[in-house]
Amino acid sequence: MALPKHNILVVDDEPLVRKLLRRCFEKEGFGVYEAANGAEMFEALDSHQIQLITLDISLEIEDGLDLAREVRKNSTVPIIMVTGKGELIDTVVGLEVGADDYISKPFELREVIARVRAVLRRYQANQQPATPLQKSADVYAFAQWTLNTTTRELHDTDQAVVPLTTGEYELLRLFVESGRRVLTRDQIMNRLKGNDWLPNDRTIDNQVARLRRKLTQPPGETTLIKTIRGSGYLFTPEVAVVASD
Repeated sequence: MALPKHNILVVDDEPLVRKLLRRCFEKEGFGVYEAANGAEMFEALDSHQIQLITLDISLEIEDGLDLAREVRKNSTVPIIMVTGKGELIDTVVGLEVGADDYISKPFELREVIARVRAVLRRYQANQQPATPLQKSADVYAFAQWTLNTTTRELHDTDQAVVPLTTGEYELLRLFVESGRRVLTRDQIMNRLKGNDWLPNDRTIDNQVARLRRKLTQPPGETTLIKTIRGSGYLFTPEVAVVASD
């Protein structure tokens, strides 16, 4: 089903790639703007209502990761990074600087459309006003942390806010609300991405790794997110509801 009111900004220094993505997105009912470099990208963002950016990591002159960081300073617009085949390090760094997802060249157009739709749905869901159920959401305590699902904030022992991306927050909330039971990758992907994911999608694994680093434990303590070989992931701490409105 097309999403005609959504405008996508394609940032790539290869005209053929921009043309390919333009045709792909326009066929699905999206509005499309193009940019070959950072200056054109920021001009388009200032001049148009952009709902999603596809951003090539390896532009001819500029670094796509640096451009993503600049966008994130002032905007929450979803970003899908476009990487060369096998550029795993760049993919992980891209997600860490605030990108919402990634696709690798050469890409399948069906995968591109599926990822765009999934990212837009997640972004729209997070922009919706809180429902009565959300307003009465709980504050969860585990280990040395608290997660407030009303404000969507993670606090450490000093009550300092630990920044979480949308994907990290959704993943952490899934863990704390699932109790101490193993969640398979398929279960996590189905809950967080619906049907719009492929078997080789490693987004969740990258998010788990980033979440582990943010949920630091004292030396010698068991990791809060344990990998169960052949099964999935286990959130190890006891979780308690400590407040509700």
